[in-house]
Amino acid sequence: MARLTVITGPSGVGKGTLVRQLLHRYPAIWLSVSATTRAPRAGEVEGESYFFLSREDFERQVRDGGFLEWAEFAGNLYGTPRQPVERQLALGRPVLLEIELEGARQVRRTFPAGRQLLIKPPSLEELERRIRWRGSDSEEAIRCRLERARVELAAEAEFDAVLVNADLGEACEQLERLMDLGSKKPPGGGLSATGPLD
Repeated sequence: MARLTVITGPSGVGKGTLVRQLLHRYPAIWLSVSATTRAPRAGEVEGESYFFLSREDFERQVRDGGFLEWAEFAGNLYGTPRQPVERQLALGRPVLLEIELEGARQVRRTFPAGRQLLIKPPSLEELERRIRWRGSDSEEAIRCRLERARVELAAEAEFDAVLVNADLGEACEQLERLMDLGSKKPPGGGLSATGPLD
């Protein structure tokens, strides 16, 4: 049976790279598309980049229970629409949802059947090195990201499984196993796929 998998982890831990690798290997996986009230940017496609909604429509869907999770950032609303996720699951496709910690906590309440995975770095020092390597953040932004990472990693016990992204290839293989890809036998709850540097 198709299942919803929620992936969470600190900024810079490599979630996006892992997800792209996984989607390349398994095109049948459906990556959930968020809804937002902000205006489309150049090149963004309705239903692929985001579902673009008016604030009125978004708030109505919130009242009607139409989101698995939602939040407000910088004056705009963002959320995961429930209906497309349920439709893809009904079609038998595994669904992947890449979101922040607070969103994952909301999904745990609104969709308890989903599996929740935390992606963590081998260490905070390695996470800082990766963030600095990107070269896109100020010192203040780096400090904020690391403080946020400490909060997210402290929530490790809330997740069904923890995966340490020390080596991309190994981490992707662990993620495949945790999502039951290529396996008929689902793993039990509470799995831990921690790497040697954990």
